[in-house]
Amino acid sequence: MKMRLLALSHFQDGQSRASIAKYLKVSRTSVNKWISGYLTGGIVALNEKPRTGRPHFLTKSQQTMLCDFISSHANSQTGGRLIGHDIQRYIKDNFDIDYHADYIYILLAKLGFSWTTSRSRHPKQSDEIQENFKKILL
Repeated sequence: MKMRLLALSHFQDGQSRASIAKYLKVSRTSVNKWISGYLTGGIVALNEKPRTGRPHFLTKSQQTMLCDFISSHANSQTGGRLIGHDIQRYIKDNFDIDYHADYIYILLAKLGFSWTTSRSRHPKQSDEIQENFKKILL
């Protein structure tokens, strides 16, 4: 919006559309559209139109279910860890949606997950045994 208002300001100061485009480092076609839009529709025409994009394959409730699944496994004390393939399989089995393996990590980032993980805790791991082991003199 700022760029469009700046172009309009230069236009009202008498600058040519070509010089405005050169000064703002945008195409002359863009400046022409902005100025023509302003002249026919007023300042409201300079607002950006909503952009459409590819819709999510997962609904909000499915995204919530996926987040719950990941969180429950991340906080589990029973060992094991999730990898992208596990999440891909969960989505396919539960929602019948195929995601490419590379996109799983993009999806996780969009859902707010960081995929830097540590090793999970082994089910037979014992803090007491670890502390006793540290006390052994070698």
